[in-house]
Amino acid sequence: MTLKFTLLFLPLLAHIVNSQQPTTFDIGKYGGKPNANIAEALSSAWKEACAATTPSTIVVPKGTFLLNQLKLVGPCKAPIELQVQGTIRAPSDYTQLPDKNAEWITINYVDLLTISGGGIFDGQGKEAWTKNDCGKNPKCVKLPINLSFNFITNSIIHDVTTQDSKNFHVNVIGCKNVTFQQFTVSAPGESINTDGIHIAKSEGIYVLNSVIKTGDDCISVGDGMKELHIEGVTCGPGHGISVGSLGKGATEEDVTGIYVKNCTFIGTQNGIRVKTWPSAPAKLKITGLHYEDIIMDNVENPIVIDQEYCPWNQCKLDSPSLIKISEVTVKNIKGTSASPVAVSFVCSKTVPCENVEMGDIDLTYSGNQGPITTKCSNIKPTFVGKQNPPICANATQSS
Repeated sequence: MTLKFTLLFLPLLAHIVNSQQPTTFDIGKYGGKPNANIAEALSSAWKEACAATTPSTIVVPKGTFLLNQLKLVGPCKAPIELQVQGTIRAPSDYTQLPDKNAEWITINYVDLLTISGGGIFDGQGKEAWTKNDCGKNPKCVKLPINLSFNFITNSIIHDVTTQDSKNFHVNVIGCKNVTFQQFTVSAPGESINTDGIHIAKSEGIYVLNSVIKTGDDCISVGDGMKELHIEGVTCGPGHGISVGSLGKGATEEDVTGIYVKNCTFIGTQNGIRVKTWPSAPAKLKITGLHYEDIIMDNVENPIVIDQEYCPWNQCKLDSPSLIKISEVTVKNIKGTSASPVAVSFVCSKTVPCENVEMGDIDLTYSGNQGPITTKCSNIKPTFVGKQNPPICANATQSS
């Protein structure tokens, strides 16, 4: 599905939902009160709305509401909307969650879902971040994700904010034709492991005209992803838009069709990045990565392929990554690098990167750590237009 078709689809979805006046289910009618736990009220409203044979809207009105944990499950009999106008707040102490192995809010198996309303999902993660040692401790405590979407289809999440999640803000698994539009992620740059939107094993996902400020990847792409379109996203603070990390699981599935266009990175650790683990069993393929019309504003590592990704020395570099990266285009990338290495392509010795095309790169560096440069290994990109700085000096040049 093309982006143009999807943009046409959104008004159609709205027409489907609004062709009949939706029935409103206000949580106040189910006992939901400000500054009190609304889990029971929301569950009751969902149960009735999901069973309705005509479109329905569940309303969380303006105000601040508490929610210890929630799981909403379909399928529903008609289009359903969760309209959050106020702030829903999680417990600051993650040990207060009834199910320690579940996420804060989980929504499963729903078709034609809309989440809207201008409200905030506040994960209150500041206390949890101080206790997060998952980067160094493989047996660390599992922290809850703010919003977990599993097997959602033909749906849109727009004009809402996820704030200060204890873990990832959003996790998207097994979904198809889902759009995030005018969606906001808000967390400080020092918040640990707070990926904005993590997407895997899904197809036809769109992230449009959104602002993501967080302490980890603004958007991270896991295995099994097909046709992800990211356009008009502002990222920063954060670690950029990343494919991966990939490779640690032997059964990981191919990634194909990732489109990043008209995005801006502000003060991020990385801009566009692909990362795979060495000394790892997976042999999946990463193909069809397309980056275009991107602005880098003081980005530490603007353009990165890292097939020796090994944070905190959790692996060995003696066995190269087995993941093949190919069919990559990087076009019209402009702005400033915060480090002298503006482009870093560290590809696998075993399966070198192939068919990588660079076009019209214009990055500058004004620091005092030396002249701007690039780093390239096991890759021979082709070039179109001008390249500043010169990229992979020994690579082939096309007209």
